[in-house]
Amino acid sequence: MPEADLALLCAAVDEAAHVALRFTGSKAKRWDKADGAGPVTEADLAVNDRLSDTLRAARPDYGWLSEESTDDASRLSAHRVFVIDPIDGTRSFIEGSGTWAISVAIVEAGNPIAGVVALPARDMVFAASLGLGATLNSDPIHPTTTSSVSGADMLIPGPAMDAEFWPGGLPRVSRHHRPSLAYRLCLVASGRFDAMVTLRDTWEWDIAAGALIASEAGCRVTDRNGGSLVFNSERTKTDGVLIANPALHDALLARRTGLRA
Repeated sequence: MPEADLALLCAAVDEAAHVALRFTGSKAKRWDKADGAGPVTEADLAVNDRLSDTLRAARPDYGWLSEESTDDASRLSAHRVFVIDPIDGTRSFIEGSGTWAISVAIVEAGNPIAGVVALPARDMVFAASLGLGATLNSDPIHPTTTSSVSGADMLIPGPAMDAEFWPGGLPRVSRHHRPSLAYRLCLVASGRFDAMVTLRDTWEWDIAAGALIASEAGCRVTDRNGGSLVFNSERTKTDGVLIANPALHDALLARRTGLRA
């Protein structure tokens, strides 16, 4: 069944990508969400509508959790749930950059079983199905084998590099950034970077698909303290994210917690 669900996600994301590309980021109507939740554009809503129409018609018994939809508590009792970010990296979209993604996952019992992260402006489609590995444009992907924290290429925001967050010792890494969280996970999954960390609470729709892709590629994927990520929660957030190949993940986690493996 995950294979059939993945095929559905791939087809739906392809349709949604065409919708998104009809908009010009800098000219798309935009406004700010309430409570400082960031910007949203007419493209976000159009992509959300297309995904909703396609996916919910195909799987009417699946629940729905999307950044751009009003939350419906019935998803908590659904056997499977779509977890959607129509455009992850909206600020990048507005600026006209190609570094924004459509992120779509299916979650069962708290775990993603199928996921797609597409960057339409870059012709990149990352995909994974539980137990079947991960791909970029249909080619298998894997993380790096870097095991040393020192000098690792790491996607991490500047504020997370404060020594107070690393009781085991501040990692001396080469720091990088990309605006889309979903894309960051996929960049580590595909070996472009060694690791990714975000210490802030993280919306599930930003990372559900990317977490599966990274795990299926061979990464270890946890919250900031090494705990399991659980999706389709009432809170709709995880306690940050830490991903890397297993050896580097353990080394970084030891720095994060101050506890040596």
